[in-house]
Amino acid sequence: MTATSASLVPPALPPVVLPAGIHPARCRVGVDIASIAEVAAASARVGSRYLEHVYTDHERACCTGTAEVVAGGLAARFAAKEAVVKVLRPVGPRPPWRSIEVRRVDGGACELALSGDAARLAAQAAISELTVSLTHERHWAAAVVVAVCDNPNRAHQFIKEQSNG
Repeated sequence: MTATSASLVPPALPPVVLPAGIHPARCRVGVDIASIAEVAAASARVGSRYLEHVYTDHERACCTGTAEVVAGGLAARFAAKEAVVKVLRPVGPRPPWRSIEVRRVDGGACELALSGDAARLAAQAAISELTVSLTHERHWAAAVVVAVCDNPNRAHQFIKEQSNG
């Protein structure tokens, strides 16, 4: 190895320590960003048809305020939906957008609720834990979704009942 190529090798990173009982192969992570301006433009161009196709009633109700705030909230939810698809790893068609719902809970935190095809994919992957983190600032919104795949008997925990939604 020459001195030049050796300098291109990054220093070793410290090992990642996962919680007890979690094997790296059982973790899935999905990340996505969305342009707030593009979501605002789609909403303005297509209107309620776009909003009702992509977002649930709950998601739309959570995004209130100025046009900029609404677009930021919607873009963050769109990024979360894309990140969930990356975690679910569908072979073939993606699940419908509305089968992946970002739900705001008391205190302002968000959680995910899956239904239909998204719920079936989660059950097939034995996803027992699913969490989301959203952010939006000025031009961009982002989301990170982490899933733990382990006990298929617990996968139903994140499946939203059809009658509730």
